[in-house]
Amino acid sequence: MPSLSPFCLKMETYLRMLDLPYQNYFDGSLSPQGKMPWIEYNHDRVSGTEFIMDFLEEKLGMNLNKSLSRQEQAVARAITRMVEEHLYWMIAYCQWVDNVEETQKMLEAPGPLGEVLRWTLCQLNGGLVKKEMYCHGVGRFSRDEVYMLMERDLRTLASLLGDKKYIMGSRASNVDATVFGHLAQAMWTLPGTRPQQLIKGELINLAMYCERIRRKFWPEWLVNLDDLYLEGENDSSCDTPSHLQECGLFSRTDTLDESSGSCLTHTHTLSPDDRSGCSLSDSDIELDGSDDEHQAKA
Repeated sequence: MPSLSPFCLKMETYLRMLDLPYQNYFDGSLSPQGKMPWIEYNHDRVSGTEFIMDFLEEKLGMNLNKSLSRQEQAVARAITRMVEEHLYWMIAYCQWVDNVEETQKMLEAPGPLGEVLRWTLCQLNGGLVKKEMYCHGVGRFSRDEVYMLMERDLRTLASLLGDKKYIMGSRASNVDATVFGHLAQAMWTLPGTRPQQLIKGELINLAMYCERIRRKFWPEWLVNLDDLYLEGENDSSCDTPSHLQECGLFSRTDTLDESSGSCLTHTHTLSPDDRSGCSLSDSDIELDGSDDEHQAKA
């Protein structure tokens, strides 16, 4: 996984959908609100994925939702709220409370104290998730009730998607970055759990949807042999690098033409301090003095 944070993964996927170059920084800096992700663009700092999207649309005039009607935009916003304000907590519970041992293995913590650090991070984050879930209200339910609510959300998403390519139709929109950022956590970080079994089994259209987005916008994402093979979704003409470059400039050279059958081409300029592995905060950024109006860093 590029990030164990669904919101950081959402933001990066959104930038890739817009074909905006960006640079990741991993120094752990938080926004003034104490959140991630946040971006800096030409010395302007913006936090909160919804506000970041609004900011970039205003600055660059690029809008993934321009083909949607007002009613469709309202539906997309309702789906976003369900995913970010409800399904998010169920997946966080599964990651950091009920399946924390697997999550611990995915964290990057080099050095002789790496194992202790990973355990400590997981315990702290798990405690925080349980506290916030209780304050939210959903954490007051039993484990079985939490999983029941998660299953209902997943079934709702599967019904809304149907046999469409993306949530709102044939073209990707903002809501797809949101849904993918959260579903990817369930599909690739929770092996053998109920949500993964649902997505790769009964709700197979959600698995195909995730694979479709991963292959189109994340071609360098490591493809494991254990991943679900989706018949008819494979394009043997695409070359997928054998590992994920998580730090460095990302840039796409193709367009967003959905009718094109060609594979995506990506260019990465890696910094000398290249790092790999997962972290709790994969999309924060610091000022580097660049004034390039065509480069967004996240």
